[in-house]
Amino acid sequence: MAVRVGSVNAGHTVVYRGNMYKLRMIPSAFIVPETRLLIGAGANVDPKVLLSEITTLGVEGRVFVDGNASVIEQKHIDADKGSDFFREFIGTTGTGVSPALVDRVARKAKLVKDIPELGKYVVDVSEEVNSALDRGETVHIEGTQGFYLSLYHGTYPYVTGRDTTAAAVCSEVGVGPKRVDEVILVLKSFITRVGNGPLENELSPEEAEKRGFVERGTVTGRLRRAAPFNFQMAKRACKVNGATQIAVTKVDVLFPECSKARNRESLSERCLEFLKKIQDETGVPVTIVGTGPDAEDTVYLGPEGV
Repeated sequence: MAVRVGSVNAGHTVVYRGNMYKLRMIPSAFIVPETRLLIGAGANVDPKVLLSEITTLGVEGRVFVDGNASVIEQKHIDADKGSDFFREFIGTTGTGVSPALVDRVARKAKLVKDIPELGKYVVDVSEEVNSALDRGETVHIEGTQGFYLSLYHGTYPYVTGRDTTAAAVCSEVGVGPKRVDEVILVLKSFITRVGNGPLENELSPEEAEKRGFVERGTVTGRLRRAAPFNFQMAKRACKVNGATQIAVTKVDVLFPECSKARNRESLSERCLEFLKKIQDETGVPVTIVGTGPDAEDTVYLGPEGV
């Protein structure tokens, strides 16, 4: 079982066996055919986006949404795109998320259970997740957006409209913190952010391109700002989220010799030194290493880390 939270402003690209999928609602674990795919009550759902992804991915019958998740309407998208504050000052994606969250807090948002075309997808996600845990099944809860975009713990006011911490993810799904076995913090080998706000040691576009740090947002296609890895930011993220493991992605960008490596022996010494420094600085084992765009370009280092 895989459960996703957040909203359509947090795109995620999945590459699996040569195929690329750009998603905004469906959990990344859709690539595992036997996985039941859920969207939690704290999510903010655009019905058009959700239904389109279900059709595109061919996951009908596997996807279900909590009836208490709120809904993004066209009026929210119009308000988002028409706001100078959201568009220019904050640099939002223009997908209607913030205005929809305002309506939710004001207790006037429509919920998924109010939308007829979503009726067959409605379940009680909290009940499903807790029952699965009672049966000893594996549940993966997928957070969205970076820790430093947290409404409470991030670079306010240049943040998203919700808390993005591990604790908040549990809350949005409806599962208690004592039921969580592992908190895996995902770090990239360099830093990027879309939109405005502080970015320590930000590189010029020319330098970012020279280093291979150039990325574009999944939802907007906007060029991301880039900076080198920041150990202090990683340390704070581990502390606030209660991380028990770290996954480091895109090490192949810093260490091309490790591209598509799938075992420890294929990782270079300088790559292992970088991972060891992350582990030493944060006090959290680096257990998973992403070495390429495909989901299978992954090295598992084991529970002790590097």
